[in-house]
Amino acid sequence: MARIIKNKELVNTRLATNYGGWMYCDKCNENIGYLCYSTYDELTLQYQCHCGSKGLAKLNFIDSNIVDNCNDELIIIKNRLCCPNDNEPLITILENKVSNYELSITCKSCNKSYRKKME
Repeated sequence: MARIIKNKELVNTRLATNYGGWMYCDKCNENIGYLCYSTYDELTLQYQCHCGSKGLAKLNFIDSNIVDNCNDELIIIKNRLCCPNDNEPLITILENKVSNYELSITCKSCNKSYRKKME
């Protein structure tokens, strides 16, 4: 079932589809990661691509739930950042394509918001 986007802000960034799939830097067209379609509820990703472009992706949905902020760390399974509660893949950031990033992502199944930062 397709979800209905409530807010979508993309700066120097594009997605392969409406709210998921491969993520690209608009300046150099490099693939910077992959956003899983059905497992996240809310996303804020700020990054700087190796080409120097600063990008932003902010998305949430009409049916997004109230979130619980937590201090738990995302786990990595096969290069994917996953929810530590249910191992659901949420996002992949290709760290060899970005200089730095700051991520806030909410898992749809457990309603917890996770943060990760690479400097």
